[in-house]
Amino acid sequence: MPDLAYTIVLSIAGSDSAGGAGIQGDIKTISALGCFATTAITAVTVQNTLAVSGIHEVPPELVSAQIESVMTDMKPLAVKIGMIYSAALAQAITDSIRKFKEIPVVLDPVMVASSGQSLTTPETIEVIKRKLLPLIYLVTPNLSEASILAEMTVETVDEMEQAARKILAYGSFAVLIKGGHLKGNDLYDVYLDRNGVMEVFHSEHIQTNNTHGTGCCLSAAIASYLALGYTLTTAISEAKLFLHQSLIYGKDVKTGKGKGPLNHFFRPNDLKKSPVE
Repeated sequence: MPDLAYTIVLSIAGSDSAGGAGIQGDIKTISALGCFATTAITAVTVQNTLAVSGIHEVPPELVSAQIESVMTDMKPLAVKIGMIYSAALAQAITDSIRKFKEIPVVLDPVMVASSGQSLTTPETIEVIKRKLLPLIYLVTPNLSEASILAEMTVETVDEMEQAARKILAYGSFAVLIKGGHLKGNDLYDVYLDRNGVMEVFHSEHIQTNNTHGTGCCLSAAIASYLALGYTLTTAISEAKLFLHQSLIYGKDVKTGKGKGPLNHFFRPNDLKKSPVE
């Protein structure tokens, strides 16, 4: 009988003192889906449900050391990358994950907090586009992030499709542009990959103020389903369902004075095991 290990996912992201997004949100999502969460913290933020009031970057060499420490011992089956605050940090992460090309990486290019504060720099965005994206399996920008990456206005489904083609040209295998800020009750996410597959995912708008950490939740959930052996488009579909239910089960809970968190643990799974290679 082979040895067994938990299904491990690595999150490379910033810490959120409010607990709804970033590393904390990722740990909750990964754990709720039955995977074992490991982490490499890129920054410590000072934030609550109202605003981000401070950011302290972790030295790039320490972030690299965290990544390699986990990778060389615990063998994650998928990686999620979130907040990258500086160009030096983007380069350090690029250099680290290049050594582990067999592991699928989901990049949530966090650039602006829901409160409106910038979480990165123009120099960082250039490193992400030119050096990191060619190593990425799936990149998941929202409309504003897609606008920055594609260097165009992205406000409609047609513009999302145009932007997806431009972003894919940087080298990732696939892109999923999230339409959570589209106007109206019908929301659409646009998927495009290097095999020419384009798919539009539909969901209904949920009336709630508790949307802090939705992007982190979706990307961490996709990485978790990939680690569990799902195909990419199925992982996206299942992750969207998990996010949708997390929003529904948490929509009426008042936590903080601003944008509250999701309910990641509406129906948690036991930790799943897989054979050790």
